[in-house]
Amino acid sequence: MARLVTYAFEDSVAWITMDDGKVNALSPSMFAELDAGFDRAESDEAAVVVWCGRPGIFSAGFDLTVLRGGGEDAVPMLQSGFKLAERILSFPTPVVVACPGHAIAMGVFLVLSADYRIGVRGPFRFTANEVAIGLTMPRAAVELCRQRLAPAAFNRAVMLAEVFAPEDALSAGFLDRVVDPTDLEDTARDVARLLCGLDRLAHRLTKERARARLLEDLRAGISADNAELAGRPLH
Repeated sequence: MARLVTYAFEDSVAWITMDDGKVNALSPSMFAELDAGFDRAESDEAAVVVWCGRPGIFSAGFDLTVLRGGGEDAVPMLQSGFKLAERILSFPTPVVVACPGHAIAMGVFLVLSADYRIGVRGPFRFTANEVAIGLTMPRAAVELCRQRLAPAAFNRAVMLAEVFAPEDALSAGFLDRVVDPTDLEDTARDVARLLCGLDRLAHRLTKERARARLLEDLRAGISADNAELAGRPLH
């Protein structure tokens, strides 16, 4: 079976690339390979991680075939998405997302979890589309959006499922930079090279301090969402 995630390490930078040949659906297998990639980055003592998608797309979100099928795979898959977001938000070294196109639903929540987000110009969509498809936004997703999006954009993105083009995603807070598609890899490499110059301990401790409240709220949201999915009463 072909790998869904590839890993490369060069000049203190770990490159983690998702490519399922389609829309980079976030399946249990994809999450397992992503976790393994971030494990390797920590083991290799990477100074920076660059997390990439495939041409035209970062990810379209959860694997709908698993999600619609329900059963024993659906709930753990949902949990894996937000646990990965929590891991990225608290990762000990900078995480740069190189987003080559669309980022939808859980895909956009993972983009929001990175420290620096680079997108590309083109007919691409950034959207948290849960409300549009009849789903109440998970609490964990609300906290992820709240921490990065501008207040007006937060309301439109979360409650109205607005679709943002790359330039609008930049002003809304989904992205930190938008470049031409042909410049994405070089820009990500330049950003990573710059971030390699940070003091690692100072970065890690400052990230922990700056995101302490967010991570507390995110973990509470994950716990409440999990209880709801399992049909347990919320306290």
